[in-house]
Amino acid sequence: RRVEPGRGAAALLAVTVLTSLDAADLSAVGVTASPLEQAERLADLAAKSGVPGLVCSAAEVAALRARLGPEAVLVTPGIRPRGQARKDDQKRVSTPADAIRAGASLLVVGRPIRDAADPSAAARAVLAEVAEALGETPTA
Repeated sequence: RRVEPGRGAAALLAVTVLTSLDAADLSAVGVTASPLEQAERLADLAAKSGVPGLVCSAAEVAALRARLGPEAVLVTPGIRPRGQARKDDQKRVSTPADAIRAGASLLVVGRPIRDAADPSAAARAVLAEVAEALGETPTA
């Protein structure tokens, strides 16, 4: 069975490999594939089921974009602004610019904005990185 397109604003996304997991974590639960190989396997299953988008690490975005094409929605969590060393519980992180350049459709930025001394300034800094990656001039 295939997922039929909806009429509302809701979107169905399939999750590949959590950004809080690395190869050792996958191995610990019996997955012998690398994070990329597992993400590709799960992406193929999602695509065959008609799911239009994926949640995936920025580390897999370029390969999944090439595999699934320009129409696929690729949502990337684990985004950390340039210069932020803190990963929190995330093992596979990326900067906004690197994720966009790799082909991400949407970024998920949580704690770096929520926990910032000035969340508005932190959000603007992330937007500036995205604009830079897109070759645009950031707006305030």
